[in-house]
Amino acid sequence: MTALPTPEIVISGSGLWTPADVITNEELVASYNAWAEKFNTENAAAIKSGEVDEKPLSSARFIERASGIKARYVYEKHGILDIDRMCPKFCERREDELSNQAEIAVHAARKAMAAAGKTAVDIDAVIVSCAYTQRAYPAIAIEVQNALGINGFGFDMLVACSAATFGLHRAYDSLAAGSAGCVLAINPELVTPQVNYCDRESHFIFGDVSTAIIMERAETCTATNSYDVLGTKAQTQFSNNIRSGFGHMSRATDVDPYGWDKLFHQAGRKVFEEVCPMAAGHIREHLASLGLTPRDVKRFWLHQANINMNKMVIKELVGENEKADNFPTILDNYGNTASAGSIVAFHLCNKNLQKDDVGVICSFGAGYSVGSLVLRKR
Repeated sequence: MTALPTPEIVISGSGLWTPADVITNEELVASYNAWAEKFNTENAAAIKSGEVDEKPLSSARFIERASGIKARYVYEKHGILDIDRMCPKFCERREDELSNQAEIAVHAARKAMAAAGKTAVDIDAVIVSCAYTQRAYPAIAIEVQNALGINGFGFDMLVACSAATFGLHRAYDSLAAGSAGCVLAINPELVTPQVNYCDRESHFIFGDVSTAIIMERAETCTATNSYDVLGTKAQTQFSNNIRSGFGHMSRATDVDPYGWDKLFHQAGRKVFEEVCPMAAGHIREHLASLGLTPRDVKRFWLHQANINMNKMVIKELVGENEKADNFPTILDNYGNTASAGSIVAFHLCNKNLQKDDVGVICSFGAGYSVGSLVLRKR
């Protein structure tokens, strides 16, 4: 391993907020199968004539084998398991109340700030980066900034499941340019409202969570557990194989704004075949640019979309005998939490590394998009 430069930017704290409600595979399957059987009964004639496709049934075993997911945390359980509704039931908040997404962002932010030993006066910028924001404007980040009493600036950004790493890239760039001395990057992933709970292939995938990271210049870091940022790398390549079409233009096109094509959907097999080598190649190239190889990495904090995808990426990088501890998985309990998954894995599985150990945070998903940060324990 070549001598690495002394970096000027560090991750000094992380925070995780987890919802109180949990939905198991068994609960989800019971609800979906009841809905599917009702649909098939009500549409029996059309199904028989070939006008309508019969809805297939699911099983907890199918979900776990396909994804590695056993359960997921959800912001609002009510409504999801109701076969006459099949989506969460939120209560609308007044415009003068803190929004749902800002609320969970604040929870994670405060934990990250405490871990880094920072208060509002220390932070210059707030970035909210996630797969979905619950409104177009005002920015959730500015609402969070106001709730925390932070001066400076804030903005939202969307890069689907790579939003967290791309948000950290923007934090790094702000620190490197000198436009900020300390940045709070938050990933309030409120994803369950965009799940099609009537789709056997995707109804089980997502859960809700919120994560946060404090990034600052090395000279101001006082945290006992921190990481040097050795480098960042991003890559995008257009693909329609993962898509969510809901948007303000639905009103103008006179189509169903909640139709299946407006909710999350994907060509899962194509995504697996195309994204895994893209992610592995990206990581390998990023490490090589720093004089490192995958064998120099003590821990890979990968995007948590599918256990089989992560195993394939690790196999391409270091072979199939790599210890599971070296690429921690949180899918079984959290499900796919969109961009926050790699940060959940980092938050839960980084404190036992030793000084100078190298780790990689990497996300990959819709776009296609891949983002990574190479870190070294301080």
